[in-house]
Amino acid sequence: MRLLAVLAVVVSAACALASTAGAGKVDRFTIHDEYDFVVDGFCDTQGLSVRIVGVLDMRVHIVPRGPDQLLYFLQHGTQSETLTANGTSLTSLATVNEKDLHATDNGDGTVTVLIVATGNAALYDEAGTAIARNPGQTRLEITFDENGNEIPGSRRIARESTGRSDDFCAAAIPALTASTS
Repeated sequence: MRLLAVLAVVVSAACALASTAGAGKVDRFTIHDEYDFVVDGFCDTQGLSVRIVGVLDMRVHIVPRGPDQLLYFLQHGTQSETLTANGTSLTSLATVNEKDLHATDNGDGTVTVLIVATGNAALYDEAGTAIARNPGQTRLEITFDENGNEIPGSRRIARESTGRSDDFCAAAIPALTASTS
């Protein structure tokens, strides 16, 4: 889900960047982001601080379609993270493909986009055993303003995940706190 959130933010930024695209012009770009931060109260667990070090790589393709030449996006992203606490490290790997299925000009300066997201996310313990998985497909509907910003409260799940949806927090917390028990 974290990668979906990151991709949605990138979609918003890409909307703004691509708003200068001319009719029929295709825009392509890549994003590479490396990060390192600490989350206090990880997964709403008081006293659990987790260091997250990760890399996000994305390819984005934007093309205007239809009579209104609305911008349609296709993204492919991979994210790898190491979560460390109490001397234990977990690895999270995710791959997501997102594609705009339909864009609707609402006539009020906003555009509503139906997005299909497919992919796989897995959380691994130190031995390399998967302790949580989330493969499958979901559909989101998001409304953007004329500047490509997501309208707060407009995001809705149009179709729940078709795959297994393990609770990553439920798997991560016991593994990251086992050495403190």
